[in-house]
Amino acid sequence: MSDIVDAPAEDPFDAIVDAPFDAALSERYLIYAMSTITARSLPDLRDGLKPVHRRLLWAMRLLKLDPASGYKKCARVVGDVIGKYHPHGDQSVYDAMVRLAQTFSLRYPLVDGQGNFGNIDGDNAAAYRYTEARLTRTAIELMNGLDENATDFRPTYNGEDEEPEVMPGLFPNLLANGASGIAVGMATSIPSHNAAEIIDAAMLLIDEPQARHEQLMEIVKGPDFATGGVLVDSPAVISAAYASGRGAMRVRARFSNGWQDSDKSWEPTGVEKLPGGTWQLVVSEIPYQVQKGKLIEQIAQLIADKKLPILDDIRDESDERVRIVLVPKSRNVDPEDLKNALFRLTDLETRFSLNMNVLDADRTPKVMGLGEVLLRWLTHQIEVLVRKSQHRLEKIDSRLELLQGYIIAFLNLDRIIEIIRNEDEPKPVMMAEFQLNDRQAEAILNMRLRSLRRLEEMELRRELEGLEAEREELVKLIESPARQKTRLKKDLTALRKNYGEDTELGRRRTSLEEAGQAREISLEAFVEREPVTVIMSKRGWIKAMKGHADLSARADFKFKEGDGPAFAFHTQTTDKILIATANGRFYTLGADKLPGARGFGEPVGTMIDIEAGNDIVAAFPAVADGRMLLAASTGKGFIARMSDIIAETRKGRGVVTMKPGTKLSVVRLAPTEATDEARLKDQYVAVVGDNRKLVVFPLSEIPEMAKGQGVTLQRYKDGGLADAVCFKMSEGLSWAMGGDSGRMRTENDMSLWRVARGAAGRLPPQGFPRNNRFD
Repeated sequence: MSDIVDAPAEDPFDAIVDAPFDAALSERYLIYAMSTITARSLPDLRDGLKPVHRRLLWAMRLLKLDPASGYKKCARVVGDVIGKYHPHGDQSVYDAMVRLAQTFSLRYPLVDGQGNFGNIDGDNAAAYRYTEARLTRTAIELMNGLDENATDFRPTYNGEDEEPEVMPGLFPNLLANGASGIAVGMATSIPSHNAAEIIDAAMLLIDEPQARHEQLMEIVKGPDFATGGVLVDSPAVISAAYASGRGAMRVRARFSNGWQDSDKSWEPTGVEKLPGGTWQLVVSEIPYQVQKGKLIEQIAQLIADKKLPILDDIRDESDERVRIVLVPKSRNVDPEDLKNALFRLTDLETRFSLNMNVLDADRTPKVMGLGEVLLRWLTHQIEVLVRKSQHRLEKIDSRLELLQGYIIAFLNLDRIIEIIRNEDEPKPVMMAEFQLNDRQAEAILNMRLRSLRRLEEMELRRELEGLEAEREELVKLIESPARQKTRLKKDLTALRKNYGEDTELGRRRTSLEEAGQAREISLEAFVEREPVTVIMSKRGWIKAMKGHADLSARADFKFKEGDGPAFAFHTQTTDKILIATANGRFYTLGADKLPGARGFGEPVGTMIDIEAGNDIVAAFPAVADGRMLLAASTGKGFIARMSDIIAETRKGRGVVTMKPGTKLSVVRLAPTEATDEARLKDQYVAVVGDNRKLVVFPLSEIPEMAKGQGVTLQRYKDGGLADAVCFKMSEGLSWAMGGDSGRMRTENDMSLWRVARGAAGRLPPQGFPRNNRFD
């Protein structure tokens, strides 16, 4: 038996390293964050591409999908990309490819798609097994130089292939097509621009590297979105955003009928005249990244919710061009008012955020201004130009070496033939006798017999002279920065011809028309003013009868069984209705939005969010300069302006702060603010408690507040406040007499009850109602 004992297997737990959890998590999350920033979300300054886009274009190039060739299935391209270069999900890769082909997403598409690649309505593209694609001319220009050592290549994720680190082409893709992305802790949002403007600005910086920002902004007017639209911010706002690389710009839809290039009547304002004096508004371009389908749904919902009463209908009459028709409520609506309302309430005006956060040549993320982006891009293009020139120089030197050998062979043709016929190893003999190197000798031995013509010798000499002249120019170019700049300007000028203002692709789509913020239009002003009678039942059902009905005939009003009238008053359709609940909250309803009086109306709870268990204590029309006396059962109260308590939301507005177990007892109209001393001295408040004690004091002793508890109006030992009312001392205090007679009694001498605010008071005059109410 062997004495050798097998060594125990290595324990995997020995590899565990003790480390603080927060430090380990921080280190790993930082690695993930940097990977997201540099390899997924932010574009490279030099070619404006993210890795997935770069790999897509590279795979399509290897598949020879140039503009002159036929289309190939997108499934083939996606398969190559995820199999060789980009080990991520096929759907994300295909989505990136689809965006490169969408004419409404990219200002200068890099992929020419055939099939359903989605639309501006927001519909998705067909599956990649149904669609086909090839490269566009712009993509070819962006990749120009890949075969000329203009960029470095790196191994793919599995080391089996190589991929370019950056596309070396001259097309300014970062600014021309823009980019957007969200990384960890940072994001980028770069709009597309007009390529001709970017090229012009770049050529200015070639001549004047220290050019002022204002000079650049005279050339680059602002974004040029794929979907057109109108940029309405001032030049100063746009310039400030480009100076720092951060900012935001307002983009509006374009109103026109879109028939400028046809025989039909073109309406640049978008207002199309119709028979009978009516008109309609036409939208021909919508803001960038706004889905037309969702925009139409948004506007239709406003119409359904009656939030845009001046708009009657919306129709989508788009074909290959956008044509959204907006029908006003009446011919009397001002088109500019309708436009302003749409700008404020819908995505016909949006804000595009500018955040030029890009990866520099050293893969460092940085937010740059317009000038810095262009200067660094030009530095990259100079490097590309030098590398391409050096590559061409190497090719020329290699060819010159062969040409010199060929010419030696022609000059000594008979001897060369003799050596080849008589020597077993002619190559060493030729090299020794004519001072040829191995490459030249091998080339001579591989020559075809037909190349021994006299004409071929003349062509070789012409080629030699031409290459030597080209080599001399290349050497000068490589050694002279001035020549490099001149050559770059020449190349940019040639590129600009393809994207000039006179070309369909280069024509500017987004115009600049400075406009202020969309002014707020009072939509109530467009509601037709009509008299109505608002009726609310005890159970909270509300309706509005046309005209001013006789309020004394409440018994004739129609209610559900067991229900009855609670509030009824006259108002106009243009008025706001205020509703107060026992918990001190006030709600607002538009009189024009109330249901008609044919039935029982509708529960008010379907229009406003009243908390359960809170009774409605008052309902009345709001007055522009009206004031109210508000008092709680505790005896505290204050004066409030109606304009301060109007609420625009269903949840209403909390006005009177209530203690537990108390409720809002009094909501009375108060006189408007007095303008003269005599009138101010005549205004008083009468307060009566559950204990049947009455106090009278000047209205001026109650403060005016927008919210709170207020001040003590009357002091109680038992019970609380029963009622309160404002009156003029010169006219006396009036109250309703019992029964249905409708008669009122007035007490002119109130001196016995005239006390300071907060007193306990004394019993009221003879005949005061037993319910302690003034009405």
